[in-house]
Amino acid sequence: MKSAKGIENLAFVPSSPDILRRLSASPSQIEVSAFSSDPQKENSQPQELQKPREPQKSPEPSLPSAPPNVSVEQLRSLSLSEFEEGPCGWRNFHPQCLQRFNTPRGFLLHYCLLAVTQGIVVNGLVNISISTIEKRYDMKSSLTGLISSSYDISFCLLSLFVSFFGERGHKPRWLAFAAFMIGLGALVFSLPQFFSGKYKLGSLFEDTCVTASNSTSCTSSTSSLSNYLYVFILGQLLLGAGGTPLYTLGTAFLDDSVPTHKSSLYIGTGYAMSILGPAIGYVLGGQLLTMYIDVAVGESTDVTEDDPRWLGAWWIGFLLSWIFAWSLIIPFSCFPKHLPGTAEIQAGKTSQAHQSNGNADAKFGKSIKDFPAALKNLMKNAVFMCLVLSTSSEALITTGFATFLPKFIENQFGLTSSFAATLGGAVLIPGAALGQILGGFLVSKFKMTCKNAMKFALFTSGVAFTLSFVFIYANCENEPFAGVSESYNGTGELGSLIAPCNANCNCLRSYYYPVCGDGVQYFSPCFAGCSNPVSHRKPKVYYNCSCIERKTEITSTAETLGFEAKAGKCETHCANLPIFLCIFFIIIIFTFMAGTPITVSILRCVNHRQRSLALGIQFMFLRLLGTIPGPIIFGFTIDSTCILWDINDCGIKGACWIYDNIKMAHMLVAISVTCKVITMFFNGFAIFLYRPPPPATDVSFHNENSVVTNVLAEEDLNKVVKEG
Repeated sequence: MKSAKGIENLAFVPSSPDILRRLSASPSQIEVSAFSSDPQKENSQPQELQKPREPQKSPEPSLPSAPPNVSVEQLRSLSLSEFEEGPCGWRNFHPQCLQRFNTPRGFLLHYCLLAVTQGIVVNGLVNISISTIEKRYDMKSSLTGLISSSYDISFCLLSLFVSFFGERGHKPRWLAFAAFMIGLGALVFSLPQFFSGKYKLGSLFEDTCVTASNSTSCTSSTSSLSNYLYVFILGQLLLGAGGTPLYTLGTAFLDDSVPTHKSSLYIGTGYAMSILGPAIGYVLGGQLLTMYIDVAVGESTDVTEDDPRWLGAWWIGFLLSWIFAWSLIIPFSCFPKHLPGTAEIQAGKTSQAHQSNGNADAKFGKSIKDFPAALKNLMKNAVFMCLVLSTSSEALITTGFATFLPKFIENQFGLTSSFAATLGGAVLIPGAALGQILGGFLVSKFKMTCKNAMKFALFTSGVAFTLSFVFIYANCENEPFAGVSESYNGTGELGSLIAPCNANCNCLRSYYYPVCGDGVQYFSPCFAGCSNPVSHRKPKVYYNCSCIERKTEITSTAETLGFEAKAGKCETHCANLPIFLCIFFIIIIFTFMAGTPITVSILRCVNHRQRSLALGIQFMFLRLLGTIPGPIIFGFTIDSTCILWDINDCGIKGACWIYDNIKMAHMLVAISVTCKVITMFFNGFAIFLYRPPPPATDVSFHNENSVVTNVLAEEDLNKVVKEG
């Protein structure tokens, strides 16, 4: 871009006093050479100002033309109308106190707050409230599964259109719209609590062995409460509409506002906050579930959390999220279309698009007629599609484990569901957030190019793939279970919970409340033949159990005389839990370390004007091929390892109570290895296919970009000349 007698082309470098002091041309010469598009006028200039032609492998992008008599003020007004790098505020109201936030860091702060709010609602409160909603509104798991999937369905339907039209629009205002929709979705999701009436407690189920019949008749009744399903689905659809601009346009705006080497750090920080949101949601939701569901109407009850009839106040968290999300509407609405300095930053960037076809038409993408062509253009980008398929395969694993890791820990290591969920969250959330931040930091620290970022992602995926085999070694065999893997003291048959010792107890298989007696686990106190409980003990204990052979005599107070069983699963003799958690934590870190580099590579390997649409396509495929089928595939795989199902009086199969631990571990290894191989294959294929553009190809943020940069450079040069 520079010869011995020529001047530097200001369209490709950021203007600064240091650069301008090295220029030997006058301001008038700069104006003519930069803006003149007539070859005859160029030839009329003095010979020393004509830049000698140098042989190049590809034609250099031409500068935009402008009439020679265009003034600096006119061009500056053109730049402001195009870039809108105005102050923070609304119309003519620009308070000085808001200008400190009119920076990339200020925008990142509000972006993180919105990402945290979205994560709290969608991946935190919704997930932890599903079981309570099932009981309160008489819904099956298949219906609540539809509620969970509604968010992804909405995201898929809207992501392409929002990302296409939002790319040319006012991205901060789109995020204000996102904050409005997220708050509205949270509000709608909580509405059934206020229209369904007070919760009515049912009769307490007797869990011990009694001669009277406990069984219920096989009747099917439909409750009107299940109609609130459509309200919950509407809330999720609104939340999906709010999440779409956040992760497409918001990411592209961050990439616009900072230099290339800092983009990955900003994006990684934003994604890490979106992962932190579910952790806050789980903690907040867990605490709110300790409050009675009708606390708002002053309803109180003597029922405690240990009672199966207890329901917590699941709806309070959604109201809090609604208020917080709507409080972010005003901050996002005051940001300009582009932050100050965006044009100068974009002028200094170099295109890394795969097989760049040069500058696209400036008007391309403003009409719905351009949508099919833009979509086709991205689909033909082989590198981009390989990266999309790579992230989709990785999303299938991460969403599957996020859903079923607590169940795996619970069954493998004999823990309670609450403690297993706590351990799962303690491993998944910090590991994922740390991985995102580390990935973004390392890409920014070493200023990785598009190809090097893809290589780094391939390396981290390889490490995670190698460690995935931990499931084969860090598993535990099933503890003895009466009627499943152990007989009732030599009586009964394997595969049947009924034995002579509990035949007259009229026990229900739909009430799973495990107890442990003499090192053997029983399905419930009823199936253990226990007739007397001691409820004030923690954990609850039982005595006079006809199915438990007492090997030792226990002498204590009269109340605990004959104690034979205690509530809960038997303590496991497996000591692999610490090893499993440590190695799995490392796997999560390396898995999510690839997330930010892949996102940065996607932003770099496509045309600059199509980055938002590229992210929209990525998230659409990521949900269609990853997050939606992921839990389904994991669910079917885990169900295939079941050895004891819940079968009600109507003969309908319900949930699974007992799994084959060894088979479960092997099946999860098979899924993980298969998906990791697919991830690495497409990642490696993208590296193989990637062809960077010729050197010194500009990003071409807008056609007016070079004009604006020349205007800024000319003004700076005039100042330098006057000062000199």
